[in-house]
Amino acid sequence: MSSDSSAAPTKRDAYAVFRHGDFRLLFIARVLATTGEQMASVAMGWYLYEITNSELALGLVGLVQIIPVITLALPAGHIVDRYNRRWISVITYGLLVLLAFALFLLVQGGSGTPVLALIYLTLLGVGVLHTFNGPATATLLPQVVPENLYTDAATWSSNSWQFATILGPAIGGFIIAQSHSAAPVFLLEMVLIAIGTVLLWLIRSRQVPRPVEPITWASLGAGLRFILDTKIMLAAVTLDMFAVLLGGATALLPVYAKDILHVGAGGLGWLQAAPSIGAMLMSFLIVALPPFKQAGRTLLIAVTGFGIATIIFGLSTSFILSMAMLFLLGALDMISVVIRHALELIYTPDVMRGRVSAVHNVFIGTSNQLGAFESGSVASLFGPVAAVVSGGIGTILVVLWVSRQWPMLRRLGRMGEDVQS
Repeated sequence: MSSDSSAAPTKRDAYAVFRHGDFRLLFIARVLATTGEQMASVAMGWYLYEITNSELALGLVGLVQIIPVITLALPAGHIVDRYNRRWISVITYGLLVLLAFALFLLVQGGSGTPVLALIYLTLLGVGVLHTFNGPATATLLPQVVPENLYTDAATWSSNSWQFATILGPAIGGFIIAQSHSAAPVFLLEMVLIAIGTVLLWLIRSRQVPRPVEPITWASLGAGLRFILDTKIMLAAVTLDMFAVLLGGATALLPVYAKDILHVGAGGLGWLQAAPSIGAMLMSFLIVALPPFKQAGRTLLIAVTGFGIATIIFGLSTSFILSMAMLFLLGALDMISVVIRHALELIYTPDVMRGRVSAVHNVFIGTSNQLGAFESGSVASLFGPVAAVVSGGIGTILVVLWVSRQWPMLRRLGRMGEDVQS
């Protein structure tokens, strides 16, 4: 009797990445650290709006954190490619612990103009550390799992962030509501990031070849040139960048919670968590189902839906409808994140991952922070509803432009297919 082993289909194991101990450590570390940072984000937004009653004060948070992204991202990527990524992650997380304690002291200490200036200066320092920490931590991923698990690892990595952004805002809002102060949130943030730092230190990832060229303008720009030459990555990054820039409704959630929906700090926590709940559920669906057969079309449809949901949220005066739209925003954004991250893992050579990830951080990080500043600025001039609705309309227009500018994105099928022409 002969057996035909090739005829038996191989069952997809979406949890195979968790058999790798270093991936488990990285996953838990990111959940803990991101939970702390998301708690702090809610606390800072609530604190600033409480003491200033200014949408522009919220937008300035994004502005001060965009400065290091623009000025330091390229050298940060080069450093990540040359030196031990794990140690860069450990050191930057350790310094974030100190800055969390500094924010606790500042928020606890008062609300005058000097305190506000020091808070923004501390947030600038947080932005500097994230500029190095982001590419270092992201590029640890291909060092802790084999290549055949990259797509699932990208999904679970995004899921770790989304899970944390569910817990973080909910916990942060609860602490503020119970203690009537934002200060305790920063103490808990400090503890969570400290534990995450220890877990990252325990990782024993395999080493990869490091480029030996010195830091020059050519080597700094290698990541940017790679993305510009890889049209499918350029299309996906451009789409995500402008969608985030224009559709930044979350920057105005403190305004919606206090002045439009009237749900207070506890409601703000749930509003902040809703996108991440949607994103996490979508990520479970993505890892359970077969890979996207039409990844490009799926991406374009998801971002279009993101724009529509943004418009509906902007017009809503119902807490339930607003929660539903934020839930949908997170679910649709997860599709974009997974596809973009998988493209980066598949197409980028390992010796360039730090620089390419740094350029991604420039594009996406810049759009996140500029989007927050844009939303705050437009809201201060025309009101929060006009700011959010116009952003949703702009997102839909961006989808139409990207689809026309890079038609190969529409033709993208399964990940890894050659659609560059």
